[in-house]
Amino acid sequence: MNFLRFASLATAVAFLAAPALAQVKADPKAAGGDKSELYQQLNLFGDVLERIRRDYVEPVEEKQLIENAINGMLSALDPHSSYMNPKSYKDMQVQTKGEFGGLGIEVTMENGVIKVVSPIDDTPAFKAGIQPGDLIFALDGEPVQGLTLQEAVEKMRGKVGAPIKISIRRGTKDPFDVTLTRETIKVKPVKFRLEGGDIGYIRVTSFTEQTTPGVLDAVEKLKKEAGNKLKGYIIDMRNNPGGLLDQAIAMSDAFLDKGEIVSVKARKNDDVQRWNAKPGDVANGLPIVVLMNGGSASASEIVAGALQDHRRAIVLGTRSFGKGSVQTIMQVTGGGAIRLTTALYFTPSGRSIQKEGIKPDIEVEPAKIENIQQRSSFREENLRRSITNPNDKPAGSPPAKPADAKPEAAKPGDKTDDKAAGQATPSGDPDEPPKEQAADYQLLRAADLIRGISLYGSKAN
Repeated sequence: MNFLRFASLATAVAFLAAPALAQVKADPKAAGGDKSELYQQLNLFGDVLERIRRDYVEPVEEKQLIENAINGMLSALDPHSSYMNPKSYKDMQVQTKGEFGGLGIEVTMENGVIKVVSPIDDTPAFKAGIQPGDLIFALDGEPVQGLTLQEAVEKMRGKVGAPIKISIRRGTKDPFDVTLTRETIKVKPVKFRLEGGDIGYIRVTSFTEQTTPGVLDAVEKLKKEAGNKLKGYIIDMRNNPGGLLDQAIAMSDAFLDKGEIVSVKARKNDDVQRWNAKPGDVANGLPIVVLMNGGSASASEIVAGALQDHRRAIVLGTRSFGKGSVQTIMQVTGGGAIRLTTALYFTPSGRSIQKEGIKPDIEVEPAKIENIQQRSSFREENLRRSITNPNDKPAGSPPAKPADAKPEAAKPGDKTDDKAAGQATPSGDPDEPPKEQAADYQLLRAADLIRGISLYGSKAN
C-alpha cells in the first residue's frame, strides 16, 4: 500500500511510486549485484542471525532482530528512510489527520543526535521555548546515541500527562534540561488575522488534511473583514516542517493562475511526475510575501519555490531547511511499512532544493527592535522671522502640531488604536496573538514591503 504523503522529516512523505519497487525486482543488477552475489549476502545474513539467536549472552526475540536489521538497512541509506512497525505505521496515519500524542516537536537525525527542525505552535515544546536547531542528546537521562530516529520519536511519545526530561545543546551554550508534559497534540495548521487593518496575515504551521481548506477560509474571511482596504497577504511558513504533498500542491494552486507547481524525478530520467496549476487566483493578484526560515522544510519549500519561480510572491527571511527528497510509504508483510526515499522534487524552474533550500529574495535575519531617543532639535518653524507657509490656516484655526511633537500619553481606561501602534489585530483566531509579535522584525519588514508595493501600484495607476 502506498501513502500519498510529503516529507515532514521525522514523519513520512510520499507519492505514488510502485514502479520503483518493481524496478528492483526486475533488475537485480541495478540493486547492487547479480543474483548469485545477492543470495550469498542473504546466506550471510541468515548465518549471523542464527549465531546471535544461538550464542548471544541473553535471549533475544527473533522478531526484534529482524525489525532492527530492516531498519538498519534503511537508515543507512539516508536520514529519512526507515522501517515502521505496525504501531508506528498506525501513529503516522493518525498524524496526517492533524491530531496525535506527544510533545509537538518535528525532528531529524544528525550525527547520532536528534536535531529539532521546529516546534509546533501551541504545544508543550513550543511553550517551553524549544528552538529550531536545538540538539537533543538525552531523554530522561538516557543518551539517544545509538537509537534510530523512529526509536527516539517513540520515546518522546507516551501517555498523555506523563512528564519527560529532555537534555538539550543549543549552539555554544552550556547543555540544559527541560521537563515537558506530554499532551494530545491537535495541530491547527492555519491561523490568520488582519495586520494593521490592511494586510491579511496567514500563518501556516504544517500541511495536514485541513491546511488548504483553512487557507481558503482565511482568505475569504480576511477579504470580508478588510473590504477594499486589503493591500496584500503575508503567508508565514517559518518553522513549518512540511506534511502532505497534495496539500502543498493545492495551496500553491490556490494562488497561481497557470504553470507548473512542482515536479518529482525518480531514478530513471524518464520517470517524472508534474503537477500544474489550474486557472484562478484566490488573492486576485494582490501582492504576496512569503516568510521563511531555517525551520521551513519540505512541503513549505514546495509552496515557496512555486510562488517564487512564477514571481507570484516575494520570499523574505532566511534560507530554508533544504529537504528536497521524496519518501514513499510502502506497506509490507506483518502490518508495518517502510519509508523509502524514491525521488527528488524540483521547483518550476528546475531547481533541486536538496541541501540548498529556498533562498529568499530579500534576506532578513531575526532582530530585536529598539527605539532610539532623538535629541530635540530646531526646525525652520522655530527660527525667528521665518516665512509663513502659504497653506497655513487663517488666524483663529487651531494650531497644527509640530512635526516632531510627541503623542499624548494614553490615560488609564483609554483605548489604543492597534493599527496606529503597528500591533496585530486578532481576526479569525480566538487566541490572542503573543505580545512579541508586535516586535517581529521580519513580519514588520514584510508588511512594509506589501504597503510599498501597493503604494507604488496605486501611484502608477
